[in-house]
Amino acid sequence: MAGRISSSPSTAVYQGGDEIGVGAVGRTPISGRGGAMVMRSVSIFLTNGRKVSIVSKRQQNISAGTVSGGRRRKKMPDDGSIKSAAFNTKIIETLRKKTKFSRGELEALWKIYRKLITTPGQQVGPVTTINGMPSPVQTIEGIDRTIFRELLHNTFDIITEDTLVERMFCCWDKDNESAIRLEPWIMGLDVFLRGSLRERMEFCFRVYDLNGDGYITKDEMFQLLKNCLIKQPGEEDPDEGVRDLSELALKKLDVDHDGKVSFEDYELAIKEEPLLLEAFGQCLPTEESSTAFLTTLQP
Repeated sequence: MAGRISSSPSTAVYQGGDEIGVGAVGRTPISGRGGAMVMRSVSIFLTNGRKVSIVSKRQQNISAGTVSGGRRRKKMPDDGSIKSAAFNTKIIETLRKKTKFSRGELEALWKIYRKLITTPGQQVGPVTTINGMPSPVQTIEGIDRTIFRELLHNTFDIITEDTLVERMFCCWDKDNESAIRLEPWIMGLDVFLRGSLRERMEFCFRVYDLNGDGYITKDEMFQLLKNCLIKQPGEEDPDEGVRDLSELALKKLDVDHDGKVSFEDYELAIKEEPLLLEAFGQCLPTEESSTAFLTTLQP
């Protein structure tokens, strides 16, 4: 089936000093200057954890003010910050029931999310395109396509082509808002990092189902394989080989022989041969990158 595209050195959101980890040899970073700055800030956040610098403490003391006799006066939080803290606590408690993350891990993921989000009209890095056209305009605060692509490539070692990246983004951005909100971000990571085999199968199937009609057709297989495979020098008609491969894939996955692959077909085929899970391109993180990312969430 389709092999994974060779990877190249890139930055990653891993703990371990001001420099960010290096991926597999040969990978070319795709981030713009803005994207790189965001990723670097997340790396520094993960490295430093919950430590507060001396400078920050001094600034807090100055802003809080002092009273006579050297006693510091407490600064009362405003009503907005109290409401925000209560809202965040409620979300974390809700997500703790829906995911396999602990409370501490959810708090760390929330902090990382705040480092990654952009607002409508804020451009980070180059404009992304879909089939040669500019991507839809972001309408809410959240993680945009550029940052999402950075996370896939640099943090989770997912080196794949644009069609799959866009499909993965759409699976996370279920409300089609061109940005990923907090809850979909954490729910998506739950499948990525600790999902069961069925949860991962459901995610991969949605990614490969390009038009969202509930089936993977031979035409969709052709598009996916064509984008993943590298043309060999001297090939007169590279599409011929892709068509043959699509035909073989259909025969392997179409259990009920109706000319298309339903989720039930896909599930049965994978239970028989687990390597078919990412048959049409990588859309799950490597085990090493998952372990490394989870390590950064520990206190």
